[in-house]
Amino acid sequence: MNDMPRYGRPAIILHWLVAALMVVNVSLALTVDLFPERWARPVIDTHKSIGITVLGLALLRLLWRLSHPPPALPSAYRRWERECSFWAHGLLYALMFLLPLSGWLHDSAWKDAATHPMKLYGLVSWPRIGWIMQLDPALKERLHHLFGRLHTTLAYALYLLFALHVAAALKHQFVDREAELQRMGL
Repeated sequence: MNDMPRYGRPAIILHWLVAALMVVNVSLALTVDLFPERWARPVIDTHKSIGITVLGLALLRLLWRLSHPPPALPSAYRRWERECSFWAHGLLYALMFLLPLSGWLHDSAWKDAATHPMKLYGLVSWPRIGWIMQLDPALKERLHHLFGRLHTTLAYALYLLFALHVAAALKHQFVDREAELQRMGL
């Protein structure tokens, strides 16, 4: 931990950028069925592109965090709040990696992956996971279903953890009257 009262600018920018991209991606995933049929593929492709972007930014966040310790939690935090904060942040980091990776696995096992190349934001070719692409079609179909369920389950875990994270920050800011939001404010 460091003795600064707030996170550094790179940590703040990465935090809010990843959070915003995840909110957009959740919104796309939950509303894709509301779009006209001809928009479904572009919406899904945008969802995939954002997921890969989050994966890259999560790696940057982790590297930054490992080389730049976060500020200490306020001394007013109770022990259980410190422990919950530790575990919640660890799980959020895990989900920042596991969600895009499970989505990439899911996409790589898609039966039509070979005939629909993936391009990040329609511009940059992005590879599928090669060993999955080479599997027997029946096994790929089972893995596609399995990875899809994993991706969905992880997404629901993210929704819950995100809600708890926001609720805890708001509780510390407005109920406990601590400068919680200022620690991660732009």
